[in-house]
Amino acid sequence: MQPINEKDKLAAQRRDMVLNQLQIRGIKDPELLKVMGSLHREDFIPAEFRDQSYADNPVPIGAGQTISQPYIVALMTQELKVNKYCDVLEIGTGSGYQTAILASLARHVYTIERIQRHSISAQQVLNALNISNISFHIGDGTCGWPTDKQFDRIIITAAAPDLPKPLADQLKIGGLAILPVGPELVQELVAMEKTPDGFKTRTICGCRFVKMIGKFGYTE
Repeated sequence: MQPINEKDKLAAQRRDMVLNQLQIRGIKDPELLKVMGSLHREDFIPAEFRDQSYADNPVPIGAGQTISQPYIVALMTQELKVNKYCDVLEIGTGSGYQTAILASLARHVYTIERIQRHSISAQQVLNALNISNISFHIGDGTCGWPTDKQFDRIIITAAAPDLPKPLADQLKIGGLAILPVGPELVQELVAMEKTPDGFKTRTICGCRFVKMIGKFGYTE
C-alpha cells in the first residue's frame, strides 16, 4: 500500500496534468478530462519510471516501446470522438493506459498487441481495475482483428506508412481512424474518415511515435 504522502503527491500531479498539460492545450471533452483525472497512470508504468508517471513526455515500458505523453493520449482520444455506442479497435495495447481510457468511453474495446509480455501485463492491470469491456489479442496488429468484425473507430498507437488495408477494410462506412503516418523520424497524426467514395484525410499535427511493425507496416 502506498504511503499517504505518495498518494497525495500523485493525486496533485494528476490534477496538474489535467490543468497544465491537457486543458491549457485545448483538450475540452468533459468526459475525457474526468477519466484522465481519475485514472491512476502510475499503475501502468514500470516501477523504475514511476516518478515520471505524469511527466509531459513519453515513458519507456520495455522492449523499445513507450507510453505516450498524456497530452498525445488525450488528443488522439478526443479526435477519435468515442461514445458509448462505439466499438473501438486499438492497435498497440502497450501498457494498457490508452485502452483503459477508451474502455471508459466506448461500448467495447478490441485491442491487439504484438509483444506478449506487454499484453499480459496490461490485462493484469485492467483486470485489477475491474474494466471488463475489453477483448485482447496477441498478434500482428497490421493484419487487423482476427474475425470479420467491423469497427466504428480505429486508433493506432505506432507509426505506419499508411492505414494498413486490413484495418481500412474493418472500419465501417462513416467510421473514423486516428493514426500517426510517416517514416521513423518525421510523422503526422491524421484523422481518416471512411466514406462510400474512399477516405477523407485531415492532418492534426506533427508527431513522433515508434514504428508499427508487421506484415502491412514496417520491418524491424
